[in-house]
Amino acid sequence: MRLQKILLTTVQVFIAVACFVFAQSSLAAAQSMTPTPSAAPTESPTPTPTPTVPASPSATPTPFVAANFTAGFSNNQLLTLTYPTQYYCAHQFSGDLNYNGIAAQSDPGEYEPSICQVDKVPTIGPSASSEPIYVLIPMFSVDDDTNPDDAIACNAAFPAGTLCGPALGSTLISLFGNLPEAFKQSPEVKVQCPDLVSVPGTCTMHTSRIDLGQMLVALKKATTATNVFVPEPNLSHVLGKITLGDKTSYRWRQVMPVLVNNSSDWPPADGSSGITSVKKLQQAVKAGDATIFPSNYFLNFNVQLNSRKQ
Repeated sequence: MRLQKILLTTVQVFIAVACFVFAQSSLAAAQSMTPTPSAAPTESPTPTPTPTVPASPSATPTPFVAANFTAGFSNNQLLTLTYPTQYYCAHQFSGDLNYNGIAAQSDPGEYEPSICQVDKVPTIGPSASSEPIYVLIPMFSVDDDTNPDDAIACNAAFPAGTLCGPALGSTLISLFGNLPEAFKQSPEVKVQCPDLVSVPGTCTMHTSRIDLGQMLVALKKATTATNVFVPEPNLSHVLGKITLGDKTSYRWRQVMPVLVNNSSDWPPADGSSGITSVKKLQQAVKAGDATIFPSNYFLNFNVQLNSRKQ
């Protein structure tokens, strides 16, 4: 009887322990399935979106034509001039373009860099014969500018000794009474050189400076010829006889600077008026509104018609 009581008590204890273990296991399982509460989320400020500004067509100037091309005019037509090589300025062996009394044949420093001189008549050139290219230079001032700070700014492309910036402006104003469009950093007229993405004095394959000293003597603006180096002016081109051709028609042409004194003679980019032919140039010269000079400066290019407008 006593043994039966012991066995019954043992079984009851066993059942109680089992129930306790089962309850604890169930509770743990339930707790593991209950997500742990987290801190309340902090609301981040909504970021302000950065607006995307579409590129403006005028933000970056578009060149009239690609590098090593410029525009030109002939017989009232718009042309594209393609340059396969850089300019050439002739130094003849007996010449003395730097006025130091030493002939070029014994003065190699004279043509390093070369001197491109207006009103210089060379007897030789880079080819047996060279047709002219008339380079129109706007010597008028649309707004009668007398601010020397408006002159072509100095640039690393200009050789040492080149007048630029306010010094250039002051010199030209003293000589001509105002600052010509030819030598403004931002001219008031359209020009073919430099193109729309270049700065004045850096026209493709052209010289970056010219010597006006001898021309100033011819214009009675000076009494003695000395080197007066200035950036190549803002300019446009006019051709007489042209040969439209492929890449085999490149040829050298002698630059003939033309001082244009009347703004009404200046051609707009599309060539709809102004001097766009040799005939119109001759008429301007006859009227006293333009003056043609020779030079020892040559350019090499071929010619194609271009119907695009700048």
